[in-house]
Amino acid sequence: MLRLSLIASLLMLSACTTVQPWEKDLLAKPSMALVPDKLELYLDDHIYFSKEASTGGQGVGGGGCGCN
Repeated sequence: MLRLSLIASLLMLSACTTVQPWEKDLLAKPSMALVPDKLELYLDDHIYFSKEASTGGQGVGGGGCGCN
């Protein structure tokens, strides 16, 4: 069982590679960000916390009822 685990680990590690300098420009595009649109994230959070009747850390007054 140990041998099988070791072989599986080595196979998974073989997929790791170094990003070359000329490839980094593709990873720096705004569309590759975890959150590409900050406004959309803010609005999604606002809707979520309004429906949950709780308030997040957005710095606004009022509760989850929608009143400010």
